[in-house]
Amino acid sequence: MHARNSLFRTLRATAAAVALTAAAALALAHPAAAAGKKEDGQKYKIYLSLSYSGNAWQSEAANIVKALAATPPYKDNVELIEVISGADPQAQISAYESMIDDGADGIISFPISSTALNRTIRRGCEEGVLFFMYDATVTEDCAYNVSYLSSGFGENSAQALVNELGGKGKIFLSRGVPGNSVDQRHTDGAKHIFAQYPGIEVVSEYYSYWDDRTTQQETAKALAAHPDVDGIWAQAGEYGAVQALLDKGGKLVPVTGENSNGFRLALADPEMKAKGLTGVSAGSPPAQSGYAFKLMMEILTGKRELKPMNIEYPLPWVPADQVKVCAGDKFENGCNAFPKDRVPSSFVTEVLNPVLLPELTIDSALNGTPVAGATIQPLPADVPRAGNVPGINCGDCEAPADLYKLTKVQPTVKP
Repeated sequence: MHARNSLFRTLRATAAAVALTAAAALALAHPAAAAGKKEDGQKYKIYLSLSYSGNAWQSEAANIVKALAATPPYKDNVELIEVISGADPQAQISAYESMIDDGADGIISFPISSTALNRTIRRGCEEGVLFFMYDATVTEDCAYNVSYLSSGFGENSAQALVNELGGKGKIFLSRGVPGNSVDQRHTDGAKHIFAQYPGIEVVSEYYSYWDDRTTQQETAKALAAHPDVDGIWAQAGEYGAVQALLDKGGKLVPVTGENSNGFRLALADPEMKAKGLTGVSAGSPPAQSGYAFKLMMEILTGKRELKPMNIEYPLPWVPADQVKVCAGDKFENGCNAFPKDRVPSSFVTEVLNPVLLPELTIDSALNGTPVAGATIQPLPADVPRAGNVPGINCGDCEAPADLYKLTKVQPTVKP
C-alpha cells in the first residue's frame, strides 16, 4: 500500500511538472497567451525599468512612454510604474524580480547588461511577463530587443570622420557607459573602421556616460594632453565635446556624434563651420522606447501576434549640410532640429517619429505629458528584423559576414 501511494504521488508530481513545462513553453513562445486580455475596468500592469539615468536621452525615452501611457485608449487600461535601479546589474535584477512577483504584465526596459539579467528575464517569461528592451539589448531569447545597434552607427560615423580627415589624423573616442551593450557595439564598429587606416591615431579614449557635461569635462582633459587633435568620434554627449573645443579656443575640428539639438544647430552654424566644425549627426533615437511600448501593448491587447525577436530601428543620419530647423513642435517637411530657444541644447531630437509615434510632440518628450486630442495610432504591420550581434543581442548565434557593413557612407579615401 505504501509503495502504491508513493507511485501515485510520483505520477501526480510528474504530471504537474509536465503541465508546468507546457505552460512555460506556451508563455515563452506566445507571451500574450499567458498574459491574456483584460476584462473591462482592469488595467495592464506595465513597469518602466531604467538602469542608467540622469541624462537627457534617458529622460526623454522615459517621458515618451509616460506620455503614450496617458494617451487614449492606453490611459484607461494601463497602470505604468517607473523604477530606476541605477548602473549596478544586481540592482536591476532585484528590480525585475520585484516586478515579476508583483504581477507585471509587461516590463519595458533599458537594460544595463546584455547577459547579467538573463536568468531573471527567463523566469519572468516563464510566468507570462513580456519583456521589451529598448536601445540596449539582452541575449536572452525570450525577450524582445528594439534597437538600432545593428544599423551601424559606430562604423558609419567612424568612416564619415575618416573621410573628413582624409584618412589621417589624431582623434579622440568619447564613449558611453562601461559594460553596456550599446557602447560596446558602437565602439567595436568604429574601431573596425579606424584599424583599416594606419594614418588614424587614437590618442585618447574615455567614458563620458552619454552626458554633455561629463563629455565636456573628459574632452577638456584630453585636449589638455593633446591640443593638436584633428577630430573627435563621440557617442551621445557630443555637444559637450564641441563646448570643450570652444572653451579651448582656436580652431574647431570635425566631430561625429549623436542627435542632440545643440550639436545639430552647431553643425549648421556658419561661424562654427568657418572655424572648422563639420561632421554628421546620427546615433541613438529615444523614440525606440515609444516604439517598443506600442508593440508591447499591441501584443497584450491582441492586435498583433509577434514572437520574441530582435527588432531594428533605423539609424538617423543628418550630415552638417542637411540640418533643417523645424517651424513647429514635430518633425515635418523634412526638418530635424528645433530653435535653440525652444528646447535645451541637450535635447535629443530623434525622440520624434511621424510614422511610428505621430501622437507625440517635443512637449511629450520634455514633460511626459500627452498631446491634447491625440489617440494611439496603429503601428505599421511590418516589423523589421535586426541582425545578429553575438554577445549583444543573441547568445548562441553567428555574426553575419558583413557585420560592419557601411550603409550610410562610403570611403572617399583608401585605407
